[in-house]
Amino acid sequence: MVLTMGVGLFPTEPVARMRQLARTAEELGYRNAWVGDSQNIWRDSSIVLGAAAFDTSRIILGTGVTNPVTRHRSLLASTWASLHEATGGRVAMGLGAGDSALFTMGLRPARLADLERAVDELRALFRGDEVVEDSSGAAYRLAYLEQPIRVPIYLGASGPKLLHLAGRVADGVIVLAGTDPGFIRTALDRVEAGAKAAGRRLSDLHLVLWAPTAIDPDPTAARDLVRAHVARTVMRPVPSELAPEQREAVERIRAAYDYYQHMDVRAGHSALVPDSLVDLFALAGTPQECATRVQEIAELGIDQVSIIPYVAEHGDRAETMAAFAGIVSGIRSALPRGGGTA
Repeated sequence: MVLTMGVGLFPTEPVARMRQLARTAEELGYRNAWVGDSQNIWRDSSIVLGAAAFDTSRIILGTGVTNPVTRHRSLLASTWASLHEATGGRVAMGLGAGDSALFTMGLRPARLADLERAVDELRALFRGDEVVEDSSGAAYRLAYLEQPIRVPIYLGASGPKLLHLAGRVADGVIVLAGTDPGFIRTALDRVEAGAKAAGRRLSDLHLVLWAPTAIDPDPTAARDLVRAHVARTVMRPVPSELAPEQREAVERIRAAYDYYQHMDVRAGHSALVPDSLVDLFALAGTPQECATRVQEIAELGIDQVSIIPYVAEHGDRAETMAAFAGIVSGIRSALPRGGGTA
């Protein structure tokens, strides 16, 4: 198995810059660019994806992740059918229960049953079938769709129930379990259980590990850059038991978390994140430290490590993207010809 590279690009910069980053990712050999969707704090993901579609020719474009609450099923289906057309099929929809897109407005995430239904209805719409709108009872379809299309649907998942659902119904899983090998194994076990419940194997799914990433000769500087993202990670259910002092830190983070500083390097709540949590949930440190962890991850059966690149304020995310590509290239070159996992 060859470990591929993905990059999570949160639209924190103008659309023109986001287009450049997507193009840079393609030039560096990334397989996927996943654009965050949180309308109150970032630029609109659909605009960014549409713009990137015409600046790239190989990279697969997707959301990391959108949700079926702020995006009505009809809107999601039409957006992705249009993006599929614009890219010649280079698309992968990352879908989740909802995060900052909802919490910034006091809304609740979709329930598991609603999320599963959204997956089923989106696939029906992509086939050209009709589905029934919840509130009106009216049937609707994509009238302009001339033939069925395939849009792979990935579920972003961290908790055991959502991981199980992803294994059962999704084409791929964006695994939000941190970077600790034990945590990843636990998450994959849940995905595999879901896959078996649907008569599938784990290998039938494309497994993407989400990894907030900072690479710097100064490991402390690198860890500081990802603390805000780690704070968001522990707002979700964590995949394995934490030490008592780590649980206490998580409680403090959850009490202080500000969704309008969602994964912002400057977030005040980032100061509450200890190094021990960073090492469990992020890829942060020197190039050699990061290379060691990537090699460990590659041996677990993950198909793709998708980094969320972090840099100091006014820094260039492309530098972290290039550094990670260099790490993966180095691991690949060290493998025996014709074999290996990276």
